[in-house]
Amino acid sequence: MAEGKIDILIGTHKLLNASLDYHDLGLLIVDEEHRFGVRQKEKLKALRADVDILTLTATPIPRTLNMAMSGMRDLSIIATPPARRLAIKTFVRESDDALVREAVLREVMRGGQVYFLHNDVDSIEKMTEDLSKLIPEARVTFAHGQMRERELERIMSDFYHQRFNLLVCTTIIETGIDVPTANTIIINRADHLGLAQLHQLRGRVGRSHHQAYAYLLTPHPKRMTKDAVKRLEAISSLEDLGAGFTLATHDLEIRGAGELLGDEQSGQIQSVGFTLFMEMLEQAVESLKEGKEPALDDLLRQQTEVELRLPALLPDDFIPDINTRLSLYKRIASADSENALAELKVELIDRFGLLPEATTNLLALNTIKLKAAGIGVRKIEAGEKGGFIEFNQNASINRDFWSAYCNRSHSITGWKAQLSSKSWRQ
Repeated sequence: MAEGKIDILIGTHKLLNASLDYHDLGLLIVDEEHRFGVRQKEKLKALRADVDILTLTATPIPRTLNMAMSGMRDLSIIATPPARRLAIKTFVRESDDALVREAVLREVMRGGQVYFLHNDVDSIEKMTEDLSKLIPEARVTFAHGQMRERELERIMSDFYHQRFNLLVCTTIIETGIDVPTANTIIINRADHLGLAQLHQLRGRVGRSHHQAYAYLLTPHPKRMTKDAVKRLEAISSLEDLGAGFTLATHDLEIRGAGELLGDEQSGQIQSVGFTLFMEMLEQAVESLKEGKEPALDDLLRQQTEVELRLPALLPDDFIPDINTRLSLYKRIASADSENALAELKVELIDRFGLLPEATTNLLALNTIKLKAAGIGVRKIEAGEKGGFIEFNQNASINRDFWSAYCNRSHSITGWKAQLSSKSWRQ
């Protein structure tokens, strides 16, 4: 390989090994990109600085999707299904033995096979025994990743050749399994799995022209987390073929976009958000074009935080489509003038009707941010009992004016002005 005698090299994570020497690496293709961590992907890119990278995934992780939707990466969507492929019918139901028996027998009676996913190695044998008693008509076996390689290979081969028609398994089947005659999957405790995992597992069935079914078994909704309920609602509402991208946008909204300059691939951004990052980048590029050194201190000082303890969002029932909501959030956050926000408000009313209170709050908060940034305010925080306004260190402040203004407003707000040498607090 170091001599350039190999044109195409196919491998696993082993390709990240520092001992491997690439002669002239030009293209890197990463399949199932969502199974790689940030550091692993950085190692791949570090193999050569100018390598072209193509990543493939049915369900992009939030960080990757956010970067693509924000223009940091090019994005192509392949949404055309194979010929004669049918959408998988998905049902979310509370755990019930009668339902499990009916679903398995329906599939077995038409000559098909069933996956029963039980993602707990310690109790998988017990679950297999219980299912054998519940459905004596089925030929049941189990498989998990802690088995010996040859034993696991034998079981999967037997299942493929239909010596068994009910396989109790863990998430080991998530990728790389293609059994055309397996057209029903039952996922036990689906509330414990992520949205991307559920989509990948659902994709293990329906790989031929037969109608496939996915049953997601859960406890009572009160025993599930709010995020779990949202995940299950999302996957049950999106059954169409090629729905992976839409599901990934739901995942982005539920889990957060992660950090662009950090290792977190999901979660709310703690340090640098996309809007700030792009402003910093654009300013740096402009400075370099003009032959100047990029100076980001001024931009950082201009960022204003506003926290008024008010609901400020675009509600689901106001704008049902998640892609539209994400696009509008970005446009609102990127608005650089009050006129731009006013135009957005008119557009929202024209497209969706009267604004709910939370959306009015969102636009008002962004208006406050713009005004505050113009007079050197770094942070505004307020609640029922009071709040404070913090100015930048180099802001020009008329102390007498602000003190008199706050005291005049005391009868309305109930707040009293207090002066601080570090910042203004009221």
